[in-house]
Amino acid sequence: MAPATKADKKAAVDAAAWMFNVVTSVGIIIVNKALMATYGFSFATTLTGMHFITTTLMTTILRCLGYIQASHLPLPDLLKFVLFANFSIVGMNVSLMWNSVGFYQIAKLSMIPVSCLLEVVFDKIRYSRDTKLSICLVLLGVGVCTVTDVSVNAKGFIAAFIAVWSTALQQYYVHYLQRKYSLSSFNLLGHTAPAQAASLLLVGPFLDYFLTNKRVDRYDYNIASVIFIFLSCSIAVGTNLSQFICIGRFTAVSFQVLGHMKTIFVLILGFFFFGKEGLNLHVVLGMIIAVAGMIWYGNASSKPGGKERRSYSLPTVKTDTR
Repeated sequence: MAPATKADKKAAVDAAAWMFNVVTSVGIIIVNKALMATYGFSFATTLTGMHFITTTLMTTILRCLGYIQASHLPLPDLLKFVLFANFSIVGMNVSLMWNSVGFYQIAKLSMIPVSCLLEVVFDKIRYSRDTKLSICLVLLGVGVCTVTDVSVNAKGFIAAFIAVWSTALQQYYVHYLQRKYSLSSFNLLGHTAPAQAASLLLVGPFLDYFLTNKRVDRYDYNIASVIFIFLSCSIAVGTNLSQFICIGRFTAVSFQVLGHMKTIFVLILGFFFFGKEGLNLHVVLGMIIAVAGMIWYGNASSKPGGKERRSYSLPTVKTDTR
């Protein structure tokens, strides 16, 4: 057997990164659905803060073991990232509460064109016609199989607008910071996770009380719910890390486009575990269109001219590891 080429090794690592993200993301959705629907733990923002506490613990252990090297991220960049990330989390939770599920799904789909706009404006990216059409096909397919009732009001629209733009900016910033400061996924996560954990645990209980009229400190904790909370936090470590790995290796747009494969998997698993009432020709057709669009996007964006930067180079800042 011929030795693997550098391109083959990169393709294998890329595929492993995507599968890692898909498995952990789908896993945490299933666990959180059981935690909230079955055990009534509806404190989404506080739970996210717990996720980042667990992630901070993981990065601290890895740093002590020597797997994460010392690095530097300027405080202004850290604060910008945490601001975008926390507005994304809060915005998504509020948008889901104030909007119909259909409009919430449309808002999530709009992250792709917003991410494209950020790359065009800031990175001077040019997309080929096939790449643009493949993105449209993905949007069409996911829209067909997920968007149902659509209703929106003024405050719901504002929440969705904030959620979409903050999420797109947060994901763009992951790629930007890794390139600018030559940070690995572990290093960047080590800088951002403690700040997100502290801020979300500070704000989370109040926001969750505002959204649910329930207090997290008065929740009836039992063995089963604590096990699911622990499982959710454990999987979240992989979800957070895999997101940074994927966006660092690719771009926010690619992460969004191919990330909708998770939506398809969640629908399939939902039908398998929770009943087949929603499984119909309409949904299956949407899944097929979406998957076809993802395959087309992968081929189109990887071809010469499919997605290229126009005479632009990002200045790289070497981090001080002393």
